[in-house]
Amino acid sequence: MDFRELFIAQNLQHPSMGAQDAVKLCYQAAFGAEHLLREETAARQYLEKEYEALEPDETALYEQIHPRMCRINLAAWKREGMPLEWLFRMFADTAADACKGGEEMFRECLDTVELLVREGAVSIPMEQWKGFLGHYPLCRPEAVHHSENYRAKERPAYRLVSARYISMLPVLKAAADLPQEGKIIAIDGRCASGKTTLAKRLMRVTGAGAVHMDDFFLPPKLRRPERLEEPGGNVHYERFMEEVLTRIKDPREFRYRCFDCGTMRPGAERTVKEGRLRIVEGAYSCHPVFGDYMGLRVFCHVEPQEQLRRIEERNGAEMLNNFRNRWIPMEERYIRHCRIREQAHLVVS
Repeated sequence: MDFRELFIAQNLQHPSMGAQDAVKLCYQAAFGAEHLLREETAARQYLEKEYEALEPDETALYEQIHPRMCRINLAAWKREGMPLEWLFRMFADTAADACKGGEEMFRECLDTVELLVREGAVSIPMEQWKGFLGHYPLCRPEAVHHSENYRAKERPAYRLVSARYISMLPVLKAAADLPQEGKIIAIDGRCASGKTTLAKRLMRVTGAGAVHMDDFFLPPKLRRPERLEEPGGNVHYERFMEEVLTRIKDPREFRYRCFDCGTMRPGAERTVKEGRLRIVEGAYSCHPVFGDYMGLRVFCHVEPQEQLRRIEERNGAEMLNNFRNRWIPMEERYIRHCRIREQAHLVVS
């Protein structure tokens, strides 16, 4: 949905919204919450205090207020039982990622709201809207508090988080529910579907260590026709089983070798840091030969046309043909034959 649709939905969900609250929403959409994180320790302590005072409730986990921004409701987060530190990291990353062109976006949001007010599409009276903006410093936009009426009736308690985290929320919930001895997430899926991006965000938010399947390219000596005809044969699963599967459930730090495309053999080591939560990211991470080493299977999906567009943007036109004619067919045979999507606990698009 675009901002117009999202604002109308917010007004319906929170009918106590007034002009002041609408301006606050526009400010948050454009500038995020940077002003709340100038002192990280204080921001963390304030969140902990607010969170502790709340009772879990049935509110939505998040409310999207703009295509690039959402509000995570603290009482719903508490209901879901996810670590508060995860939410703080998302909030902190969002606040640190200042939006370029924020002032222009802010004015665009204000213009959209004013048009809705003029049309009578929202419950904010034009007189109230004009009255508040008449005293607001449009030349130097600044954050405002919610109105007293909104606070009393809506009881807002949330943190601003980038909308890019929305698709990750079900994965975080499932990860939080994993038993202590099985906190391993395997992220499989189609190439250019966002596996690496998802893994990086999960690592940042949860602090998990990670293993990358791209480090287990099949060496030339194993690239025999019969091996490449195997569904999922295009990965060095023997080395993965030896160097990763034997150690990944042990929370201690460990190392494995990375395939070196220059020498075409395993080379430098990668360290997987200490911790119980681990991520294995990349195509073939759910290969049947590995068994059920993971507690959570995630499948990343992308539509074919979007997949090709992303590959060309990432790898160039020449490599696109290589992917289209060689790597994608091998990958699709593996996904279909091994029923990787069907066996996933979660599918992320």
